[in-house]
Amino acid sequence: MTWHLPGDLVERYAHGRLDSAQVMSVESHLARCPLCRAAVPYEDGWLAASWERIEDLVDRPRPRPVARVLRRVGVPEHVATFLAATPAPARGWLVAVTGVLAFAVAAAHFAARRTPDTANALIPFLAVAPLLPVAGIAMAYGRHVDPVYELQAATPMAGWRALLLRALAVLSCAVALSGAATPLLPGPPGLAAAWLLPALALTAGALALSTRFAPPVSVAVLAIAWFGAVAAGPLLADDRLLAFSPGAQALYGVAAPALVFLIYARRARLDPGGPR
Repeated sequence: MTWHLPGDLVERYAHGRLDSAQVMSVESHLARCPLCRAAVPYEDGWLAASWERIEDLVDRPRPRPVARVLRRVGVPEHVATFLAATPAPARGWLVAVTGVLAFAVAAAHFAARRTPDTANALIPFLAVAPLLPVAGIAMAYGRHVDPVYELQAATPMAGWRALLLRALAVLSCAVALSGAATPLLPGPPGLAAAWLLPALALTAGALALSTRFAPPVSVAVLAIAWFGAVAAGPLLADDRLLAFSPGAQALYGVAAPALVFLIYARRARLDPGGPR
């Protein structure tokens, strides 16, 4: 190599006075020319500190708080790391779910003050809570929602294993948050917990539909059907709580394990990025 970087160019590069195109050109040359690399001034302390930070991130990455909690309860390290990277139960999603639950609880208390029938005041919460884990599943896995989908698609964790693990993580977070909000509701305690079986059935239904359609489509269809079922109560039986009645709860209890069996039988078709 007969050409080397001029001294003024090296100085401007070292002081950050080059535009992006020039920086790329200089660094491309530096990668091939040890003499020019040696001519670039640097501070020994800065270089050592920079490499230490890089090694800490690459060679000794610190597990996320979620991964550390999962490992303490017995989850294998690779599974804990994978679940901690799930797009859905990220900080923004958890804040959104908490906000929705807080609004539903506030709406229930506001309605309870205006009507003697406190059971009807629970409808906003009961209608929204079962859809929270379902909404999370729509964002749990797939090329359109996961920024590292292509990387994970080439690993043994890809496909139905990834979606089921992430769906379980989403369901656990949503159920825990909804369960924490339940004691804050007015009205009968038993009725306040009537969201749980619908949540399990809707989650299983979303996964079962995802063996044939993309998760966002499956979730959208189920959400429309669920709100329609809740709204149909006053029209069909003059009962706003028909979707949460004992008979309906029995149907959810039967449907959930049946759908789980269907999911297991069709699990190979649960990769939302793969062919249908």
